[in-house]
Amino acid sequence: MKLKNLLLVALAGSFNLLSAQLHEEIVMDESFSPKVNKSEVQWKKELSSSQYRVLRQAGTEYAFTSELLDNKEKGTYHCAACEAPLFESEHKYDSGSGWPSFDRPIKGAIAYDVDYNIGVQRIEEKCANCGSHLGHVFNDGPIRTTGKRHCINGVALKFIPNGK
Repeated sequence: MKLKNLLLVALAGSFNLLSAQLHEEIVMDESFSPKVNKSEVQWKKELSSSQYRVLRQAGTEYAFTSELLDNKEKGTYHCAACEAPLFESEHKYDSGSGWPSFDRPIKGAIAYDVDYNIGVQRIEEKCANCGSHLGHVFNDGPIRTTGKRHCINGVALKFIPNGK
């Protein structure tokens, strides 16, 4: 009986260690400074009104309205403001949330910040290149990969198919 309990504890500990290694760590960069700096007048000229509201004013598009939600093509999702590559299509999945969701970004493409806009703490995702708001990351993603759900406004993305 004692051996069985000891084995169960050891097995649970091993699973927790493996699980921790599989999950992406979100690192907040307090000294984040975007590489692209434009005035708000410039952003307003370059972006549509809905893009400006989301990307520059941290708005949220309505769920299930993005043309990219059901996109199954192979390619790369770029920032709609500066065209920096953010997510690969192979990491996109149907989360059921109503927004394009990915289990991981391209390494170094995303900057993270704390957001209290709805009264609770959330982790905001911004384009590391231009600082534009993209969406939020949550800990309810696919357990077999990263455990993260990068919930991104479709209007904040520009999809470029492979080979283009």
